[in-house]
Parts: sequence; structure tokens; C-alpha cells
Amino acid sequence: MTAQFNSRDELFMRAALRLAARGLGRVAPNPAVGCVLVKDGQVVGRGWTQDGGRPHAEAMALAMAGAAATGSTAYVTLEPCAHHGETPPCAESLIEAGVRRVVVALRDPDERVNGGGIRIMEEAGIEVAEGLFANEAAELNAGFILTRLHERPLITLKMATSLDGRIATTSGDSKWITGGAARRYGHMLRAQNDAIMIGVTTALVDNPELTCRVGALEQYSPIRIVADSRLRLPLTSKLVSSAREVPLWILTIAGNDADRLRAYADVGVKIIEVPANDSGLPDMTAGLKAFAEAGITRILVEGGSHLLATLIKDELADRLMWFRAGTIIGGDGIPALQSIGLEKLKDAPQLRLIEERRLGDDLLESYFLRN
Repeated sequence: MTAQFNSRDELFMRAALRLAARGLGRVAPNPAVGCVLVKDGQVVGRGWTQDGGRPHAEAMALAMAGAAATGSTAYVTLEPCAHHGETPPCAESLIEAGVRRVVVALRDPDERVNGGGIRIMEEAGIEVAEGLFANEAAELNAGFILTRLHERPLITLKMATSLDGRIATTSGDSKWITGGAARRYGHMLRAQNDAIMIGVTTALVDNPELTCRVGALEQYSPIRIVADSRLRLPLTSKLVSSAREVPLWILTIAGNDADRLRAYADVGVKIIEVPANDSGLPDMTAGLKAFAEAGITRILVEGGSHLLATLIKDELADRLMWFRAGTIIGGDGIPALQSIGLEKLKDAPQLRLIEERRLGDDLLESYFLRN
């Protein structure tokens, strides 16, 4: 295995990473992978993991290349799979196609692969180079990696606030704090995640749809999740009434009324029961594990303030997308976060700024949370 890369390798791997990103929010429980096949300096095949996780990126690229795949170099953002599932292993497909060299960004942490695909290809005489843009590939599939290594999805918190961190006035008026450009970007974030989660209070106050409502993104509305320990979400809510069109899951605790549970099931709502925490609310560690077991790799959490605070306090949040509007509401407004029980500044969660972006008159700040 060699780790020598040139500018051409970098060019084509960047292209593969861009292709892989097209699958975010639509390929779970599989990773979002991109593949580019290059022969004599020309792209002869390209592909990315398709909706639902099949076909794989390599299969798409090989189908496009046909006979031109023989003697080519494959640029793949994640190690080709080595196990037999619904389709043959991609590592074997690359071998059979006569691919000469494979450049892999990142090794697959799945125990069924984890070096196995690379080993199969090398034993077949293919030159394999590993590690090109590994960090970028790891960030792209952070959710998939977390499900394999820590049995939970990637958690991204989304807040839309005034400059002083308020989400509504004292009367609860909140539409709209941010402008149209920020709201459209928020819909794109929804489409890039497998699920959106809110707390039941937010659902009761806002009666939201939690769907993607921007042009071509409408067909990519993710699973909606409501954390609701006592099943207070009305059967007449927009979320429940649309459960057969766009999936709705309720995260709750055991001991709820059986008739209420049946009523939800009758209209297509999926109930996930987990133990209660010390406050009598669903234990989020157990909840996230249940979501990962159900195939969810990426969750966008849009509120409310108690749920956001719980995920931060329990060190379960990974990213923060903070939309800030150029307005001030004041101390009597509703805060974006409730108490996280902080007494000393040295114990405050540390965030690392990734990016700042102007969206009309609003500002989007993206952060990594350092747990």
C-alpha cells in the first residue's frame, strides 16, 4: 500500500467527495460514498450511493464506465465493502472490472469491512493508496462512523435566534426571527439529515410540519421525531395527521396509556420506548442508541430549549448551526437554551467555529462541540 498522491489524485478525490455529499440524508443506514473512475486522465465513470443505500457508488461508476473500467484508477471516499449482502462486495466488483489502482480516502469502521476490502484488492494485485482527504471523508460520514463506533447518530443542533440569544418574545411571538434566505438554508439542512427531532413543547406551541418545503427538496423530507414522555402530542396535530405521508416517530417512556398508544399506531406513528431519566423524561443516550439501531445516522435537532440543553449537558451534541438575526429581543424574551446546570466557567462546553456565512441580513455560525 502506498501513500503517495499527486495533484491529479487530489482533483479526482475532491470530485468523489462532492458526489458523496449528494447522498446525505437519503442513504441511511449506509454511508454516503462517491466514486470516480479515471483512465488516461479522463473520467470514464462516476457514481454515488443511491437513495436507500443501493446501488453503491462503485457499482454506479462501473456501470457507467463499462469496458473502459479496465486499467482505470478508482477514487473512492470510503473503503469498498468486502461483505456479501444484497449485492456482491464492491471490492470484488472492482477486481472483476480490471481496475488497476484504487485510491481510498478513509477505511470503513464497519466490523464487516475495516480493512477487508483493501486486503482483498491488494491480494488480487491492485495497487491501493489510502488516506487522501481522510479528514474530509470522515466529516462527510461522521454520522455513519458514530453509529459504528459509539452506537448513536451524529447530532446537529439548530438554533435561530436574535443577537441576544432569544427565540421568541415574552408572549411567544417568533415568526419570523430570521429571514427567507436563512429559512431556505434550514430546509436544506433538513434534507441532509435522516431525521429531525423536537421536544413536545415545541410541537404543541408551533404545530409544525417539519418537512422540506423548498422546491426540489420537498421529496426529501426526513423522518420527524418528537420527544414526548407522556404522549401529549395531539392526534389532530400536523405531525400526526401527516404520519402516513412523512414518517413520524415519538420517543417516549414506558407506562403510557395503551389506548393512546394504539391510537398513534393506527395513524402510522412509530413509538420508541426508552427508560426515563432522573427528570422523568426519555433518556437521550438510550434514545439515540435506539435510533442508531433503527438505521438513523444523522439527526437535526430544532428545539426546544429543554431538549437542546439536555443534549449539550449530556455531551451528546456534535455540531451547532446557529442562525442569528440582526435584532434584539431583550431579557424578557424566551431563551434558546434552558439551564445546563453550569456553576463554573471552566466547565462550560467549548465550541470551535468552523464557518461563518451571510444569509441575507442574517448570519450562520457553524461550530464543532468539543465533548
